[in-house]
Amino acid sequence: MKSVITTTISAADAAGRFPSSSDLESVQGNIQRSAARLEAAEKISVGHEAVVKEAGDACFAKYPYLKNPGEAGDSQEKVNKCYRDIDHYMRLINYSLVVGGTGPLDEWGIAGAREVYRTLNLPSAAYVASLTFTRDRVCVPRDMSAQAAVEFTTALDYIINSLS
Repeated sequence: MKSVITTTISAADAAGRFPSSSDLESVQGNIQRSAARLEAAEKISVGHEAVVKEAGDACFAKYPYLKNPGEAGDSQEKVNKCYRDIDHYMRLINYSLVVGGTGPLDEWGIAGAREVYRTLNLPSAAYVASLTFTRDRVCVPRDMSAQAAVEFTTALDYIINSLS
């Protein structure tokens, strides 16, 4: 799984060199932010069912046509799959926070996602809307500390921008 640490080591090894001072500063910064990332990951884990439900509800409120016949949410089974996909993204964000890099999102969430959505006639804008709602809903200190919120919203922005 790709993280700042594994990326730094891989780049140095590929170049046949030791990690540079700037490489090590990057790793150190990543380690210094680890407590905030782990706090955010813990908060997501504890309340993920509510986060997923609110995000999905916001998506269907913004795009009510998705429940029309022939659309992505025209049956309860399809609606449940949309919520399942949002839950999947939240887990990948959680994993990314734990490892301190975008590896889980890159490897399991972004690669091919647009093509799959296009093929299945699933609008990526709906997922973007649900993730944007989640990002905009984060409240400090109700949900987590300020630094944890920065780490969480940064991960959300990464996936939002990738799917946009």
